Formats: sequence, C-alpha cells, structure tokens
Amino acid sequence: MLSGARHASIGLFLGDLVAFSLSLWLSLFVRSGGIPTEKMITDHALPFALLFCIWTLIFYMAGLYDKYATLFKKDIPDLLFRTQLFNIVLAALFFFVVPFFGIAPKTTLAIYLIFSLALIYLWRLVLYPLFSRRAETVGAALIGSGAEVDELVNEVNRNPRYGVEFRVIRDPETFALAEFGRFAEDVANKNVSVLVVDTESDKTREALPLVYHLSFVSRRNQFADLYEMYEDVFDRVPLSLLRYDWFLKNISYPVSGLYELARRALDIVGGVLMGIITLIITPFIWIALSLEGPGKLFITQKRIGRYGSRMLIYKFRTMRFSDSGAWKGEGENTVTKVGAFLRRTSLDEFPQFINILAGELSLIGPRNDIEALGERLAEAIPYYDVRYAVKPGITGWAQINQQYEQGNISPQSIEETKMRLAYDFYYIKNRSLTLDVMIALKTIKRMLFRVTSW
Repeated sequence: MLSGARHASIGLFLGDLVAFSLSLWLSLFVRSGGIPTEKMITDHALPFALLFCIWTLIFYMAGLYDKYATLFKKDIPDLLFRTQLFNIVLAALFFFVVPFFGIAPKTTLAIYLIFSLALIYLWRLVLYPLFSRRAETVGAALIGSGAEVDELVNEVNRNPRYGVEFRVIRDPETFALAEFGRFAEDVANKNVSVLVVDTESDKTREALPLVYHLSFVSRRNQFADLYEMYEDVFDRVPLSLLRYDWFLKNISYPVSGLYELARRALDIVGGVLMGIITLIITPFIWIALSLEGPGKLFITQKRIGRYGSRMLIYKFRTMRFSDSGAWKGEGENTVTKVGAFLRRTSLDEFPQFINILAGELSLIGPRNDIEALGERLAEAIPYYDVRYAVKPGITGWAQINQQYEQGNISPQSIEETKMRLAYDFYYIKNRSLTLDVMIALKTIKRMLFRVTSW
C-alpha cells in the first residue's frame, strides 16, 4: 500500500522496454540514414527481443526494479550507466557466439549505446518521477511503540515517495480506552485516512472494537497492520514486536509439496553445477594455497541443520589455521590473501555441493551457523532457533539485503545477527519459488559485484 511497489516495478519495466525499442529504431534510423525498412526491422527484431529479455533480467539483478529504485537516489545514474554498458558488452558477445542471425551489429550497437543511455536516463530520472508523483499525501495514524515503530515513522515521513505521512501517533502502553474519543477526533481533524495498528499488543487489543468500527462500520478509515506495513517498507520483520503467537500464525504452517519438489529439483541442478565448478577450480586453489603457506586444502565444520540437527559441511580453507566460527577480532587466526579472494567470490562455499546433493542443505535458505557459535547466539537472542524450522541454505534473503560493516561479508556482532534474523524470519514467512529465484539472481549479481564492481 505504501508506494505501489509492485505497480512501480511493472511501470519501470514497461518504460524500459519502450526505451530499449525506441533506441533500436533510432539506431537503425541513424545507421541507414533514413526511416528503417521493414526488412531491416524484421532482421533485428528477434535477436534484439532476446537481448531485451536478457537486459531486463540484468536490470533486475542490478536492483533497478527494487522498490528503492523508485526513489530518487544519487547513485542511480552511475548504476544505470554501468549496467547498460555491461548490457552492450553482453550484446556484443551474444552476436559473436550466436552469429546466425545474419546481421553485423557492431556500428548499430555503438550507436545504440548512446541512444539507450540517453533514453533510459530520460525515462528513469525525469519522466518516471513526474508520472509517479502523487497528487497528495495520504494521512495515517499509528498505534504502536518500540524501536522499529520509530524506524518506520522516520523512514515513511522523510520520504515523500511512499505517499504516506504519519500525523497521529499513540503509544499503546499509555493509550487508555477512555482516550479513544480524542484519538478519533485527532484522526478526523488531521485528515487521516489510514489506521496502522499493532494488533498484537495487549493494550491495543482493548481498542480493536473501536478501530473496527472506524474502519469497517463507519468506513471512515482504511485499516493496515503494523507488521505488514513494516515488512512492506523494510523487507524484514520487526523483531522487538514479535511474540509467540506471531510464530504460531506465520511459521508453523506447511508449504506445498509442489514447492518442495521444485526446490529439490533446483538444488540438484545447482548442486551438480557447483560440483563441476569445484572439480575445475580445485587444482588452481590448491596451487595458490600451497604457494601462500602450509595448510589443508579443505576444512570441515560441524554446523546446525534443520530442526537443530547437526551436519558436517565442506569448504575450501580461507584462514591460516581453520575457520573456527569466532567473530572478527576474537582470536589471532586471520584470513589469508587467497582466502579473502575465495570469500569475496563465494568459491569457498562450492564444496558444499556434497551437502546439497545429500539433501542436508539447500541452495536457498537461512545461512546455518557453526555449532558453537549457533549455540551462543541461541542463548543471546530470543526466538533464534526458529530460523532452523526450514532447511538452511548457502545463500538467503539476509545475504542479498543486509549491509555489513566495511570489509565484512557476514555478521560480526549480536546486533548484526539480530538484523540477519529479521530478514530470515521474513523469508521463512514468505518463502516461495518466486522468492527463491529472486534470491538466486541477486546472489549471482553480488558475486559478480565483488569481483567486477558492476
């Protein structure tokens, strides 16, 4: 409800297709010195249609269809330039590898790069912000409290792109039922049309009949659940607001057998590909590690599996001795230069294809912990063990969304781990084949980014 994120993504996608198509027509116009003939358009239609599909997929992997791509951010122009330049290089390789289309697009691609950049910039940075601008901001009232509530209010109120402004805020701990009449007055006087309520709070539950009356009987206000709005904005769940009944309602239900079957098929295909890559790169990694110093090629770690089971996983060694599962700064063990490269590219994870094919691990799911570290975290963080209600994965929703401190590619503190947990719970609640594919594509992009800065 906040910015029509899905509609915004569809709008951006359709606009990109128009920009790509118009860029091709203009390129052919310049290339031929006049209006392109029907044959020229027909010859270019199929190969460029395939390229358009690939290019929009690359845009998606680059995050250009994320909800935050609809916000006017300073790094969008640079991201657009790098992504479209990458797309043109990809197109050149495409025509080199698949030469049977019967066209020689070198000059056309060079011209196309100029037109496509100009039109994509025009569409993304000028036209779309104009088209998507709301005529007026929707007023909202909120009954809730806590750090995440403050975070939600700050994020929504300081960003006009959401189209919502919180104008009335009440803390359920001090919100007496007798004050509801004054609250309803404030809602009316400040032109509030949306009521956002923490329905799980015991204090708020006393006022729910009156909220129901405003929203569904008198129909003066639209109702929105605080949890759902927070998830819609941040793509994670609000940890401080969670209670046992939330888990019973959102985590305990089984997923469909078709989804599990599709996941297992993807795991087998992915595991086989990882196994082939592991066989190819193992001799080179062994030589590089040997040149750097003595030590094992592979290490094993005892990690936590689904429902708290234990598994032995396999990785390329990345530290001087072995990967102990300690946080950064807790010991003298350090990451080697070869190990740093393996971690940046995630190649150290590839030997886990054995665990994937054995069914202990999935490609997508909450990242599992080394046994000792996982036990420490379970003692320190409420509900932490719930993340093992599903099969753990090599990559997950947290890995493609969470930003860590400079130089780190995993949580290094309790607070960072809590944030990871908030993303993990979002994944467990919303898991689907579509979400898994999205995570896989974004993971590939992150791997390339670490190596190429694309």
